Amino acid sequence: MNRDEWKRWWYGTGLIARREVRDQLRDWRIVLPVIGLTLFFPLLMNATAKAMVNFVARYGANIVAERLFPFLMMVVGFFPASISLVVALESFAGERERRTMEPLLVAPLTDAQLYVGKLLAVLFLPLTVSYIGVGVYVAGLHLVTGWWPSAILLGMVLLLTTVQAVMMVSAAVVISTQATSVRAANLLASLVIVPVALLLQWESLMMFYEHYQVLWATAAAVLVVAVLTSRMGLAHFNRENLLGREVDILSIRWMWGVFWKAFRGEARSMSAWYGEVWQEVKSLAGPLGVAVVLMAAAGVLGAWLAGRVPAQTMAAPSPMEFRATLRSGDLGGLTVLGWRGSLAVWWHNIRAMLLAAVGAGLSFGVLGVLIPLLPYGLIGGALALFARSGLFSPGAAFAALVLPHGVVEIPATALFVAATLRLGASLASPAEGKTLGAFWLQAWAHWWRVFLGVVVPLMAVAAVLETHLTPLVVSRFLLH
Repeated sequence: MNRDEWKRWWYGTGLIARREVRDQLRDWRIVLPVIGLTLFFPLLMNATAKAMVNFVARYGANIVAERLFPFLMMVVGFFPASISLVVALESFAGERERRTMEPLLVAPLTDAQLYVGKLLAVLFLPLTVSYIGVGVYVAGLHLVTGWWPSAILLGMVLLLTTVQAVMMVSAAVVISTQATSVRAANLLASLVIVPVALLLQWESLMMFYEHYQVLWATAAAVLVVAVLTSRMGLAHFNRENLLGREVDILSIRWMWGVFWKAFRGEARSMSAWYGEVWQEVKSLAGPLGVAVVLMAAAGVLGAWLAGRVPAQTMAAPSPMEFRATLRSGDLGGLTVLGWRGSLAVWWHNIRAMLLAAVGAGLSFGVLGVLIPLLPYGLIGGALALFARSGLFSPGAAFAALVLPHGVVEIPATALFVAATLRLGASLASPAEGKTLGAFWLQAWAHWWRVFLGVVVPLMAVAAVLETHLTPLVVSRFLLH
């Protein structure tokens, strides 16, 4: 696309966006709540902050109030975006019910121009209201208490507000394109509000303890989800399907048929099915490389965080004293745990992966990738602490404590992360001739093929090694 074509594309997109914004500002049912959220809600939060300061001052706990000021600022930015979500939910479903969509769809515009124009329009009002509300809150709070946020803190709150608004609005627009009525879109809005509300609680906890590095990482993860959500809506938007869909019928039989057909493939025997699964594993070469890099990065991050532990808190014995203590004790707990132990370890790992799969379904694979990476961050941190204390060499500790079962578990985890990465990316890919529901079911079927066919058996082998071989290797390593 050359420069002139690019200008024409954005001109058409801008026409749609301006039309939508103009219609929103003409509707008093939208304007009045917006004014209230912009002015009244920040002033209410200022009154709450002042009452809080007066209360905690009587007990000498002013730091508690100061830690809550940023949280209230984040709430001020969040609520306008969440309440304005109804505009996004109504963007396509409402026009379809009012019969105003047909003239718009016959305009000389592409599907991408129509979708992006609508998305920009419904983003304009929530973000504008959120920014103004944060400004009113900060100015009022400064006049009342004298508190003023640092530039970094203010930038972080605005970034979190922006990425959360983009994520919520993008998801709401996707719902609006797939729902057949405004009522259905509003009912499906819980799929957006509930996860974001839980995310806000997590952010408030991190903000209270001033874990700002975690909040920056959270903002990056939310940004990835927002981009993937926007991409998914654009990839699966089709004006003909929008006009042709009359009613949504929940058919478990159809859903199972679509899933099972993709899961089984063309195979008629277990050996043929595993042949197809092997081809699927081979197609994961690119995501597998990314997974390995992410796992290594998690280990490096854990080692870096361990390096920040103050030296005075690490009162470790010398290697000789440590081994003498072990020899005088009982290492019976490091003997073979038996098959029940193997089953317990295997089921623990599978449960963690299933939890990650649930998170993957809610976050385009982001949580599904982060959860399996946590143990590797802990491993990196433990090896770094071993090195700092002088107890063990990191390489020797890794070879004795992790590698005996990790030789199987690490590749299994890498395959799980790779399949989850592909799952998240596939949902944001175009699906010619398929509905979003069918495409989503097929993507999950391919994920389950890899998980059940490869990851689960490998994790079973790793559990046996972890309970039968690793304890023997660890006991010899600790005593010699």
